[in-house]
Amino acid sequence: MYTPRHFAETDLAALDQLALAHPFATLITIADGEPFISHVPVLYRRDADGILLRGHWSRANPQWRHGGEARVIFHGPHTYLSPGWYPDKESAARVPTWNYAVAHLRGPLEIIDDDAGLAQIVTDLSDINETRIGSDWQFDVTRDDHRNQLRGIVGFRLRPTQIELKFKLSQNHPPGNVRAAAAALALGGENERAIAGLMLDRLHSGNGDQQ
Repeated sequence: MYTPRHFAETDLAALDQLALAHPFATLITIADGEPFISHVPVLYRRDADGILLRGHWSRANPQWRHGGEARVIFHGPHTYLSPGWYPDKESAARVPTWNYAVAHLRGPLEIIDDDAGLAQIVTDLSDINETRIGSDWQFDVTRDDHRNQLRGIVGFRLRPTQIELKFKLSQNHPPGNVRAAAAALALGGENERAIAGLMLDRLHSGNGDQQ
């Protein structure tokens, strides 16, 4: 991933926030020399043992047979920035851009195909997402009809050996531009407000004072 030094993020706490808030990820493997891509919800955990990703495919998806290394991409908030928001728009001849946060994690895929492992993935995914929407459906492994559904999926786990974080948040602009753009974005939707918050966080931490 092309990452100018201004936009490189090294704090894994930023990855934690990104992966937990945006768990619907892009999973890429290589088959016959070509990239193969799936879009799947991913369970993310970081503890003393490192980072662990888990998820599952439909058994009909051939990606689970690829083996080898995979890349998981977490896509965070993103938004357009107008040059009209910058105080120095005329003197510096500013142009439009796009701010965003993204994480690339690479590592070997491990297949999960036992009932216990698959049931845990389905349980964890449903518990987290049912809570998100205020509902209460639960996977019940003691029910034959629920347990039989596990035959239709294949699980995976991935422990990343390489992590790249790119948080493009106007760190290459003067603080006045960052503040003005963030103020404009704060009046927008969810993506815009999220980017505005990240921009100001970087500015206040001292990472956004580079010219």
